[in-house]
Amino acid sequence: MLVNLSLKHSLITNWVSELRDVNVQNDRMRFRRNLERIGEVMAYEISKELEWNKVETQTPLGIHNSKKLAVQPVLATILRAGLPLHNGMMNYFDKADHAFISAYRKHHADGTFEISLEYMSCPSLENRTVIISDPMLATGASIIKTISVMQAEYKPATIIVVCAIASKVGIEFIQRECGSNIKIWCADIDDEITAKGYIVPGLGDAGDLAYGTKMQS
Repeated sequence: MLVNLSLKHSLITNWVSELRDVNVQNDRMRFRRNLERIGEVMAYEISKELEWNKVETQTPLGIHNSKKLAVQPVLATILRAGLPLHNGMMNYFDKADHAFISAYRKHHADGTFEISLEYMSCPSLENRTVIISDPMLATGASIIKTISVMQAEYKPATIIVVCAIASKVGIEFIQRECGSNIKIWCADIDDEITAKGYIVPGLGDAGDLAYGTKMQS
């Protein structure tokens, strides 16, 4: 399943436009906030597809037949770039459990890279819905590695991937490797990636724009 919110949500397209704009990117706080707002809208839209239970709520004047989430999802993010998107989702799924993954590109001298996954801190994921936030779905390699570890070791029932911008190459890779079991929600889709695996036109390095440049490993 693939959902591209830019096709039906004008606010999403406005925020993505600002994320891409080199004149707006100088404002780190606004960059983080736009990612956070995208995460909030994503959480709202995803919540429509989650299971609810009917409950009785006591009001000062009587009983109301209400609805509540049957089970809280687990919000997961790939450090560090995913944190603003993750925070936005946390604003809406405020009772969710959380998982944090250190998965990054380990670059080689010849320009190639491999994905290094060194750390995953999470609650029990068995038979639960896991929502993974990563602002840029480029090659899809980081997400694939994260999903493979989760499925092999933690057995979640459902995995949802949330990103601000996805490449067609990354989407196709995930669908090819994981089948229809993985749901992908994105705020926009770009057609191309470079030889080094960066989305074009994209927006640059989301982690650097949110938190400052880093040393290459």
